[in-house]
Amino acid sequence: MGIGEIIGLIIVGLIVGALGRLFHPGSDSMGILMTIVIGVASALLVGWLVGGGILGFILAVVVAVVLVAVWSRTVEPRRTTATNV
Repeated sequence: MGIGEIIGLIIVGLIVGALGRLFHPGSDSMGILMTIVIGVASALLVGWLVGGGILGFILAVVVAVVLVAVWSRTVEPRRTTATNV
């Protein structure tokens, strides 16, 4: 995997993170930076495992939705509890 492919996956990751958050039901107080990090991580992971193309893009969006759901179920409850104390 060359540097051009990595840069391409990062750019695709920006889009993937936004779509992952859009497709996740419910409200999230996650910031834009964390959305970008989740999208880039899912795009890099899927790009490394599966490769590019439309299948890789769809799988990256699915992974991003799962990561957003995990984030909202694990980190968000602790964050709101800590601020309410």
